[in-house]
Amino acid sequence: MTAGIGVAVGIVVLILLSGFRVLNEYERMVVFRLGRLTPYRGPGVIFIIPIVERPVRIDLRTVTLDIPPQDVITRDNVTVKVSAVLYFRVVDPSRAVTEVADYLFATLQLSQTTLRSVGGQSDLDDLLSQREKLNARIQEIIDSQTEPWGIKVTLVEIKNIDLPQDMQRAIAAQAEAERERRAKVIAAEGEFQAAQRLADAADIMGRSPITLQLRYLQTLGEIATEHNSTTLFPVPIDLLEPFLRLKQPANGPATGGTNPTEQPLAVGGAPHSEKS
Repeated sequence: MTAGIGVAVGIVVLILLSGFRVLNEYERMVVFRLGRLTPYRGPGVIFIIPIVERPVRIDLRTVTLDIPPQDVITRDNVTVKVSAVLYFRVVDPSRAVTEVADYLFATLQLSQTTLRSVGGQSDLDDLLSQREKLNARIQEIIDSQTEPWGIKVTLVEIKNIDLPQDMQRAIAAQAEAERERRAKVIAAEGEFQAAQRLADAADIMGRSPITLQLRYLQTLGEIATEHNSTTLFPVPIDLLEPFLRLKQPANGPATGGTNPTEQPLAVGGAPHSEKS
């Protein structure tokens, strides 16, 4: 009799000891007592009444959910494959258990449908260039749908966009044409600035004729230095006018028909000749 009581007591003790659970800081235990929900427990050491209470362990850490590639038809009728990644966490363990059968599966399915819906409402250019805006839109929609489940969506990022081969070639051709257009615009802008500077220089030389003569002499010096062959160039009469004025009192006024405005002058070793 005593042995039977000892065995019974031992079984009761084992059953009671089996009710103790240790929860980590990031874990909570949702407990159903005879089918009715009780406040969740944890972290630390908790006690579950065996047979009477049924526990469900919930992880409160952020979950990374990979959304597989989805076939998306954009608003401009281009078919692309879009994949994304979703970050969420459980903020209310009781609702995550009672409001949805499997919150992981439900969140994944909702993410896929939302990704296809938002992608279908956007043009291809917006899908490629405005990812941050689309990410915020997808996050807002999913978060509003999962809020009754006790789920908080913290971040959504579009991971990859696969384009058809013909569309990739078309985008590459468009980018090349855009680069050529920019190059032509830059070249035209440079020509315009150069022409404007030349016009300003001509205006300055027009107000000061001696500047033009100095520039002319500088050009002659550069030609004589760089080239050894004989070069013929016209000499402006303005350079010889002081000498002609000194010669006129001795020889008299020059006769008509022998008063050229320009005379050829040889440089580089060739003799200089004049014909009167």
